[in-house]
Amino acid sequence: MTSLDLPIIEAAALLNELTELRAAVQHEGETIYQTWAAQLARPEFAPSAHNLACYLAFRKHDLMPLQLHLMTWGLSSFQHNQSRVLTSLDTVLATLHSIVQQQPRPQPIPSAFFHGYQLLEANARTVLGPEPPDRRVRIMVTLPTDAATNYDLVLGMLERGMNCARINCAHDSPDVWAQMLANLRRACTQIGRTCKLFMDLGGPKVRTGEISFGERRRLFPGDTILLTRTPPVANPAYPFQVSCTLPAVLDQVQVGQSVWFDDGKIGTVVEQIVPEGLLLLIVSARPEGARLRPEKGINFPDTVLNVTPLTEKDLRDLDFVVQHADMVGYSFVQSARDIALLQESIRQRLASMPLRAPLAIVAKIETRPAVANIPEMIVQAAGQQPFAVMIARGDLAVEVGFEHLHEMQEQILSICEAAHIPVIMATQVLENLAKRGTPSRAEVTDAAFAQRAECVMLNKGSFMLQTVSVLSRMLAALEAHQYKTLAGLREARIWGELGPVEPQEPA
Repeated sequence: MTSLDLPIIEAAALLNELTELRAAVQHEGETIYQTWAAQLARPEFAPSAHNLACYLAFRKHDLMPLQLHLMTWGLSSFQHNQSRVLTSLDTVLATLHSIVQQQPRPQPIPSAFFHGYQLLEANARTVLGPEPPDRRVRIMVTLPTDAATNYDLVLGMLERGMNCARINCAHDSPDVWAQMLANLRRACTQIGRTCKLFMDLGGPKVRTGEISFGERRRLFPGDTILLTRTPPVANPAYPFQVSCTLPAVLDQVQVGQSVWFDDGKIGTVVEQIVPEGLLLLIVSARPEGARLRPEKGINFPDTVLNVTPLTEKDLRDLDFVVQHADMVGYSFVQSARDIALLQESIRQRLASMPLRAPLAIVAKIETRPAVANIPEMIVQAAGQQPFAVMIARGDLAVEVGFEHLHEMQEQILSICEAAHIPVIMATQVLENLAKRGTPSRAEVTDAAFAQRAECVMLNKGSFMLQTVSVLSRMLAALEAHQYKTLAGLREARIWGELGPVEPQEPA
């Protein structure tokens, strides 16, 4: 952070500096916007795309010294300007001009100042459905297989606050999905509520396949694993073997690059490339050892994988999705070209359904290239149809490093707010509560952070009804004094209203 021992800067100097910054942002933003203009088939997205372009131009500058100087004058430090870049600059400029010239200058009207929030809320309603009566943030719940046969489970989740239902296409089958959907529609009719349906394509998820472990079942740092292209074959030189469900990716990995298993529970480095696959040295695992099972995710954070994000199964599943879903989740999407591929696949299927409402795309951000390419993906997608972003924190944490996850979340939330695009926060939200019935203190705080998004996703668990209720109450309570990053200073009733609380004398 810039040193807080700052020289005093007069208002006139600040006015000049800010005037130059505003001109630069407008010019650079306009240049970026013009490169996108041909992709904006939806006129209603044009103002958002222009603001996004200005935000990218704005963030090219080192703003910290200016922020601190503005704070000493009691002016905005631009911490909440994502949704209204030029308007925020104009507001501060008007105030500085009034100070320097000793005469008032018209301020932007409030409706212009908050127009970005209104666009974001409108886009959230289009993609995620209407706001619940007592909170802004929606709750999405992953439907378990039981939802196909247990109508009361689906009804209970709706009654407790579920606003969007998620079907993971990596599991179950179209017949089971149809039964889930029938129960969902029946429950919506019974209680007189709507619930958006989100269907999540599995994508080319790289997972563990067959496993061969000999006598010792736990893995420790210093052990080696052979990651194979084909099912393991007993070999005393390689006692620990795991097959890869997408063997083609092994040809893209180099010696020295890292490979992680099971959402980061086991970390390895490629020690050698052998005919069977990759020989991996374990460098990170629990001290008591870690177990590795089939169907666990494999991440290659140091490798830019050249993999098509739409598998043959995804294309088959898409036939069902375009007929029934409101949103389609796009796994392993990494570029605007990937977005265009899904758009064309949807367009082909909708050619015979001219009256169908537009299908919203939800891009799951789970890799480094996806983070880097978010602006172009937003323009490609939202320029043509409703769009949202999902922060898939499990894979993303492994890809960027756990120590950088919070920073990445902040950056994704900011850039989506600049484009007035809704965000879904996913992965391990209240996971202990959902699976064991008791939340950890850390995940309660984490769920509170999720209020920054427009939707929070819960995964499966035996205590899902309780979890939906708890999350709904938490979000409603938080909303009384916070909107995204903006914390409102309502009356503080915790301190002093009844006087100091004295401990009781022991009996």
